[in-house]
Amino acid sequence: MEPHTPIVIRPSRDADVEPMLAIYRRHIRRGVEDSVADTGTPQPDDLKDRRKNLLSSKNPRNKKLPHLVATLQGEVVGYAYVVLFRKRPAYRFTVKHSVYVHHDHLGRGIGRLLMQGLIDASAAAGYRQMIGYIDAENTASLVLHERFGFARVGLLPGVAYRYGKWSDSVMVQRSLGPGTTLPPATEGGMAAR
Repeated sequence: MEPHTPIVIRPSRDADVEPMLAIYRRHIRRGVEDSVADTGTPQPDDLKDRRKNLLSSKNPRNKKLPHLVATLQGEVVGYAYVVLFRKRPAYRFTVKHSVYVHHDHLGRGIGRLLMQGLIDASAAAGYRQMIGYIDAENTASLVLHERFGFARVGLLPGVAYRYGKWSDSVMVQRSLGPGTTLPPATEGGMAAR
């Protein structure tokens, strides 16, 4: 990568689906032999449908949920998105995020740029809390989240079985915008219930 080549963060497009799937598949196959069946992996139509749902105004807050890609010289080198943390109305101000970076581009600040983009877009849309789940052995991701003000709020021991062993997940959380210091406003200016 040239030192002056900018990484561009932008909303994802349908044309980005295949490179996003390639990045995702690499992440879930890490350490798994190619002979292992790839069951449950999203397919192009699944990801297109997910993007369409996230970008539509069908969520309870009538706000588009950010779904971003990072590009380098036009090539997708990472992507990130948020989903509602829970579907019930009481949780409508909280999102859960995911960030994926192409394995050839790790350590180049792409995750940092995607994270900042997600935080900014989610706060601008009025969300107040962001949640994440991180593999407890993913030190780089844990450090990145700490740099962005995420606090470790929980440990989920042995919740995943992959690569021949049980894995723990760390739950992290950070406030967005005014967080919990003020009640959320509705479109009419009254506090939401």
